[in-house]
Amino acid sequence: MITWKNKQITQQPQWPDTNQFLEIINTIKNYPNLVSVKEIAALKKQLANAAQGEGFILQGGDCAETFSEFSNDMIKNKLKVLLQMSAIIQYITKTNVTKIGRIAGQFFKPRSLDFEIRDTMKLPVYRGDAINGLSFSKSSRQPNPKRLLQAYHQSSAIMNLIRNLTMEGFTNFSNINSWDLSLQEKSKYVQKYNAIAKQINEMITFANASTDFFSSNIHHNTVYTSHEALILDYENAFIKTYKSQNYICSAHMLWIGDRTRFLNSAHIHFASQISNPIGIKIGPDICIDDIVHLCKKINPNNDHGKISLIVRLGINYITKILPQLINKVMENNINVLWLCDPMHGNTIQTKAGLKTRNFDTIKQEIECFFNIHNDYQTTPGGVHFELTGDNVTECIGGINNIQDSNLTEHYYTACDPRLNNEQSLEMGFLIAELLQKRRINK
Repeated sequence: MITWKNKQITQQPQWPDTNQFLEIINTIKNYPNLVSVKEIAALKKQLANAAQGEGFILQGGDCAETFSEFSNDMIKNKLKVLLQMSAIIQYITKTNVTKIGRIAGQFFKPRSLDFEIRDTMKLPVYRGDAINGLSFSKSSRQPNPKRLLQAYHQSSAIMNLIRNLTMEGFTNFSNINSWDLSLQEKSKYVQKYNAIAKQINEMITFANASTDFFSSNIHHNTVYTSHEALILDYENAFIKTYKSQNYICSAHMLWIGDRTRFLNSAHIHFASQISNPIGIKIGPDICIDDIVHLCKKINPNNDHGKISLIVRLGINYITKILPQLINKVMENNINVLWLCDPMHGNTIQTKAGLKTRNFDTIKQEIECFFNIHNDYQTTPGGVHFELTGDNVTECIGGINNIQDSNLTEHYYTACDPRLNNEQSLEMGFLIAELLQKRRINK
């Protein structure tokens, strides 16, 4: 029995009909799980390896999934960009890359304010499609527990598609040419990627002709799933007990957001009772001493692969705060995986009121993340991006030099701005370069 309701809880919607909400939660409890305990354990092992420098984690996807973006092609494009980035990093660095999507469950969003005001109208803030709608109307913004059912069914369908694509070989490196995103062929990063894809194809063709072992092992390119554990009643509906341990089978990995990871919060108490890998988002307001209490609360046995510290500090704070965090973790011999989220701490607003992020600033934070870990001889284990396989214009800069004036051309995000397909490729090459430099300097 997982408990949390006697703890302080935040970021929960005010359901208009509590009985209906509980009825729907009980319905979901009887539905099939979305992931298996075996898969969760496999990811935990991969995370443990990455924490020790024997792999690298690429976590990315939508800021907030929406019910409308539910076509076969849209989902495949989300996978393609992760696969392309992983291919770049893995080929250049010869390092195994574990892919974790913000997918099949990222329908919930924490917010800074409970209400939004436009002109004279005050309405509940948008909290993700699983809770309410994005359009600014009273009917849309009213929390509706029936949306939880749609979130489950859509997550289930996405998981089925991912598994089918994996079984069919779509995610295998041998099918790298099928990951085309119709990018601009003149882009230098697209050209560099195509050159790598050609070389990988040639290697696989040779290997297939040479050894059965290699051929059989290129067909296991798994994509794991993750989302923020925000609505605890919903997550609780996915409990599976195996060998006296509780697993939440809504996703392989869950994370606790920066707004809910305070000491003695319901979310931290909840996370301490499950065996899934847990990410903890760390923003610049973190109390350094709290990191020890958080890690020991969630991971009392100090297991490898259990905790990922996802630092989202921003370029203005990372050089000051990350060294303190690393020192505190090292002093207390705490086993963690370090991930860099260079997106959330670098969000800015244009004069027109659009949220965006500067690509150069994102790059700078990643470079700082690697440099600091190099200085402390610790391991930069992975990255965490909000990105899409679509040609959006949501983050300024990058190879196409998107400007403020371009943002409205293809600005589709339901919440926060995402890297587009070419910006993601560019980021993949940067990460590969940083990993290579680290290897050379060791």
